[in-house]
Amino acid sequence: MAQPSLDRALATLYGGSVRLTRLVKLRGDASTRAYYRAHIAGAEAGLPTQIIVMQLPEDAFGSDEGGARPELARLPFLEVAELLASRGLPVPRIYGEDLQNGIILIEDLGDTTLEQRLRGTPRSSWSELYERAVDLLAELHERCCSLPDDSIVRRRQFDRELLGWELDHFREWGIEAVFGELENGQGAVLDRAFASIVSEIAAMPLGFVHRDYQSKNLMLGPSGGLTIIDFQDALLGPRVYDLVALLCDSYVALDLELQESMIERYAALRRIDPMMLRREFWLVALHRKLKDAGRFVFIDRVRGNPDFLRWYPQSLVYVGRAIDQTQGFAALGALLAAVIPGYPDAVSAPSSSRE
Repeated sequence: MAQPSLDRALATLYGGSVRLTRLVKLRGDASTRAYYRAHIAGAEAGLPTQIIVMQLPEDAFGSDEGGARPELARLPFLEVAELLASRGLPVPRIYGEDLQNGIILIEDLGDTTLEQRLRGTPRSSWSELYERAVDLLAELHERCCSLPDDSIVRRRQFDRELLGWELDHFREWGIEAVFGELENGQGAVLDRAFASIVSEIAAMPLGFVHRDYQSKNLMLGPSGGLTIIDFQDALLGPRVYDLVALLCDSYVALDLELQESMIERYAALRRIDPMMLRREFWLVALHRKLKDAGRFVFIDRVRGNPDFLRWYPQSLVYVGRAIDQTQGFAALGALLAAVIPGYPDAVSAPSSSRE
């Protein structure tokens, strides 16, 4: 993307008395959006001297995450931000928008994500950080139990079509793009396993789903408070989905003991039978981590960004753990072991398409 034109957006927020002194492009990870930190001189008291500029892609209403595409009257990021803020949840402030030029001005929350804090914290102290994240997640789900009838969240859902699409995404990118087409009979094994996964997840209780509630999307403030970002893909889905995204986060290698303790914590906060939630958790984990493994290859092969290939192995570590914690997927595990060298605990990152 070319450097954004900010004149109109800045004039709306500040009037004509400020100067843009510096514009620094930030790392955007897997997003199709671009982010900049703008430094402002001459702002009146009470107005920020630093803001984050979100530059939208050309097709700002589109998504390559699969699923039906409902008719949208408003940008999902703005609608979901307004919804969460109205429920008293910590999200960035929206300072202004110029959608004609694809610009949104949002609060600068700094650079410290939960992932970064974890990497600088002894593993013995991780539990406290995850307790905060789980507590906030339970609060998010409690406050979003009821939604307006016309909410974008209600009009998008993890239905059978989307669940199946995500598993096929793994077949296409996580297996065949890396290791070649499956041999005779192997495709049928995948088909049966995928049909079973989809059927079981489709029958689970639904709730608000952030869709990517993980360590890179939780900003940590100076006082230790967490702020939720990257919520524009929110939809209705399995009530345990966000907990899976947090505790089976491909960017962080969590041990089973910590995962189980946080499942119990969330179950207590939401007043859900912990054994029932645990079964839901590991089934959704199996689905989510297969999808993630494929997604990381897709981001390299289609978007030209190889940075996420290194997280492919950890995704499959969690796939193996999920199969161990559930029943009925031994054939899937055997197939993955036959196709993917080192599966599940010693898989190598795939080579980039750029190599």
